[in-house]
Amino acid sequence: MTIREFKMPDVGEGLTEAEILKWYVQPGDTVTDGQVVCEVETAKAAVELPIPFDGTVHELVFPEGTTVDVGQVIISVNVGGAAPAEAPAPAAPAPVETPAPAPAAEAEPEGRQPVLVGYGVAASSTKRRARKAAPAASAPAAPAPVAVVPEQLNGHAPAGPRPLAKPPVRKLAKDLGVDLASVVPTGPDGVITREDVHRAAAPAPAPVAAPAPEAPAPAPVAAATAPAPVAAPAADAGARETRVPIKGVRKATAAAMVGSAFTAPHVTEFVTFDITRTMKLVEELKADKDMAGLRINPLLLIAKAVLVAVRRNPEINAAWDEAAQEIVLKHYVNLGIAAATPRGLIVPNIKDAHAQTLPELSRSLSELVATAREGRTTPAAMQGGTFTITNVGVFGVDTGTPILNPGESAILAVGAIKLQPWVHKGKVKPRQVTTLALSFDHRLVDGELGSKFLADVAAILEQPKRLMTWA
Repeated sequence: MTIREFKMPDVGEGLTEAEILKWYVQPGDTVTDGQVVCEVETAKAAVELPIPFDGTVHELVFPEGTTVDVGQVIISVNVGGAAPAEAPAPAAPAPVETPAPAPAAEAEPEGRQPVLVGYGVAASSTKRRARKAAPAASAPAAPAPVAVVPEQLNGHAPAGPRPLAKPPVRKLAKDLGVDLASVVPTGPDGVITREDVHRAAAPAPAPVAAPAPEAPAPAPVAAATAPAPVAAPAADAGARETRVPIKGVRKATAAAMVGSAFTAPHVTEFVTFDITRTMKLVEELKADKDMAGLRINPLLLIAKAVLVAVRRNPEINAAWDEAAQEIVLKHYVNLGIAAATPRGLIVPNIKDAHAQTLPELSRSLSELVATAREGRTTPAAMQGGTFTITNVGVFGVDTGTPILNPGESAILAVGAIKLQPWVHKGKVKPRQVTTLALSFDHRLVDGELGSKFLADVAAILEQPKRLMTWA
């Protein structure tokens, strides 16, 4: 049979690794071109990987929960049919002294199968070679009678004096001060993995079982949708501490937030106001037959108010280009909605939200939230955001000081909407009240611009007819 291998692709913008979350196939299963075989989590999102050829699964190289470098083989597939039932002979394809394609005179035409270009053919007939032991100098024989094409070595020779490790792993070892020669490899073909380096750098104080699916810490301030309940990591009875590996989306988010906090000078302003009229409009729109079937909630009208306010204050929609020493004004709005998911905080965005009607914006928001909750947000959906809304009010929080999404100039936090005593038309009455908090990059947005923008958003939500008169 002929074995083809599928390597971990770069599913994002230059990502170097991904964690295998779930296998959808097992050895012996039949797969077809385009069939999803596994789900992996990168530093940006969970992504499903389709296999690019037909065949039968031969081997799953890594178990679930393993972090794999881009370019490593993760699954092998038999694309050339079953092996001979009696095949007792060794699997070595040819003596070492003839690595080139075997001469045509040595093979019977009916026993030849085409394999990868440049690697000759694999014999399927036992008549071709005598029953004898493989030459001592030949490459290590596979454990099963399978003629494996050379790309299964994944670019590595058998283990030698120089430790085998991918460039990202070598960099990690250098950063942690670990001598690779002293690390015990656990990867295929004696390759040193990231886990091996971490284990050598800081051995765990006690044996820990294989990592369970990652569960998040309490949701950070920037969270727009309530996540599904997530169970805490399982712990041994009587354990005083539980350690959860920092990886995937949570690891990338942590790095991005630290970078944002210590790069952009943050300023946060607040406004508390009466949002009663907007809440009444929400109820009216729910009863409007033109909006039937659409999800109508306060976030929809807040998003629309933000888009109108951006149009009135376009300088708020910008980015700081440090390399070019330029301010980049964006003439479009890719509206980000921060979402707390079981895997951590993500910020997908609605492309060209400024050009969408209210029904279109409603559909986009519903799709964005549903996809995030299901863990199906793609890396592309999180690229290119220009302005972000984070709804901390869904957790009953009055307000917060959100951290900017990297590359953006401002982020708006929406607090809980509560019935409170409020002076309305000269009398104290119960009114729906909320607080908005706007954090902005003071390199791009000065106090006047930030104040005007925030005041405009509040004014629109106090008098939602301004959605029409200001648009």
